[in-house]
Parts: sequence; C-alpha cells; structure tokens
Amino acid sequence: MIEYEAPYVIAEIGCNHKGDMEIAHQMIQSAAKFCKVDAVKFQKRCNRELLSAEQYNAPHPVPYNSYGETYGAHREYLEFNVEQHRQLKDWCVEEHITYSCSVWDLTSAKEIASLDPLFIKIPSACNNNYEMLQWLCDHYRGDILISLGMTTKSEERELIELFERNGRNKDLTIFACTSGYPVPEEDMCLLEITRLREQYRNRVKGIGFSSHHAGIALDVAAYTLGATVFERHFTLNRTWKGTDHAASLEPDGLRRTKRNLMSTQAALTYKNEEILPIEKKQRKKLKYRKR
Repeated sequence: MIEYEAPYVIAEIGCNHKGDMEIAHQMIQSAAKFCKVDAVKFQKRCNRELLSAEQYNAPHPVPYNSYGETYGAHREYLEFNVEQHRQLKDWCVEEHITYSCSVWDLTSAKEIASLDPLFIKIPSACNNNYEMLQWLCDHYRGDILISLGMTTKSEERELIELFERNGRNKDLTIFACTSGYPVPEEDMCLLEITRLREQYRNRVKGIGFSSHHAGIALDVAAYTLGATVFERHFTLNRTWKGTDHAASLEPDGLRRTKRNLMSTQAALTYKNEEILPIEKKQRKKLKYRKR
C-alpha cells in the first residue's frame, strides 16, 4: 500500500517512451536517480477492445504525432506487452522505485493486475468503465488511483459509492484533474482539491492532483490545498514526436517539483516554542531593548 506521510510524486511516463524499451529504461533510471520521485507509471491498452473498428482504422487526428498510418497502428506501435511490463517492473525494482501502470480496458486491467503492482491507475477517460472497476475491486488488492477529469458530479458520486459498496473505498485515491494537453492556468481549477477534500476525505484514502499544466508553479499550491499524491507527465525531451510531450516535464523540472514539495512539507509547521533556537542568537544581538 502507498504511504502518504510525505508528498508522493508519480512520473507519468505513459507512452512517452516512443515504443522503445531502452528509452523506457532510461526514463526509469532518470526518474529514480536524478528526479528522486516515488513511482513511475506506464499505460496499457488492448486497442482492439478499446477502439471501435472505425476509430482503429481512422487516421491519427494530428498526423505529425502519429507512429502509424492509422490511429490503431499508432497505438499498437507504442504498446508494450505484459512480458515487457514485467521487465519494466524488474528494472524499477533494481532502481528502488515503484512501478505502476494506467489501464484503459478490462483485458489490460487483468494483465497488469497479474504483475501485482503496488497500485493501478484509472485514467479519466475510463473512470466510468464499471465492469473494469468491479473486476479490480473483486480481484486486485492493491491501491486504486482514479482521475476525475471530464467527469460530472453524479458520475463522481457513483464512482465513490461503487468502491464503498465493495468495501474498497479506503484503497481509493481520487485526483483533481482537468483533461487537456497542456492546460492553461485559468482551467486548472485548483479549488476542486478543496471541494474533493471537504466532500470525500473521510470516505477515501487520499486526494491527489493529476496535472497537465506547463511548468512547476502549481504543485506546491495543490499541496497546501490538501493534495498528497502528485502525477506529472514525464519525458526526456519535450520536442519529441507525440501527443503528451508538450504537457510533460523534462528531468530537471520533475526533480524540482519533488524538491519543492518536500521543502514545502518541511516548512508547513507551527513554531514549537515562542523563540526558536535559531532565533535566540539573533534576538540577543538585534532585539530592541528599552534604555
């Protein structure tokens, strides 16, 4: 199970590895050794199950970003099979970082659950796939993290109630999220974190922040509002071909995000005595005294 005593940062590699296992390995090493985040997360899709024939055979909506002649071929090019995911998890063990994966359909959920990761993520696009969610409640005992982008309040309530009916709500972390790539500041709606905490903090394990904004300015604000788990898209090069790179952080940005969150946690305290030890020498030297 995930422990949330400190800000927990997930590097969302997703498909930013460009379908290349060696790049994926490099990204795991960078996230672990340089960025010092807590987890990396990939994606798993069964594209024939997830996409209709029309969607599968249609051209990619942004041809420049496509790795295939059709959208389906593009998605297949970027897909790792379950044995490759097993290798990714082994590499994570070597680097002392947690492996996880987003699952987009029931077949992928079953495949990734067979690897017994610490947690599985459900993206906003699939948080109303109740067949998949029910299967995970019944068969997977790890934590389940779910983003709430492009989700109505009634869908949100139905989701929480499903986990409560199954006695799994205390294994559930929900993420404030705006689904866009990238998202401008005025659409980030950070006070959704406050709303989720007020409504659900006693009903779920945690409140997270899944961000697609550019830069690193807003994660600290999200932490002070009550988010404890942070998901940031991660790439080695924001100019690479692909949909998510522009909304991703390069290694130094991710490193600073983790550093800033840890610094903020250390600073968010009350004084434990009226005059701190660090102040006493300065008080003796500088404090005004009546004559």
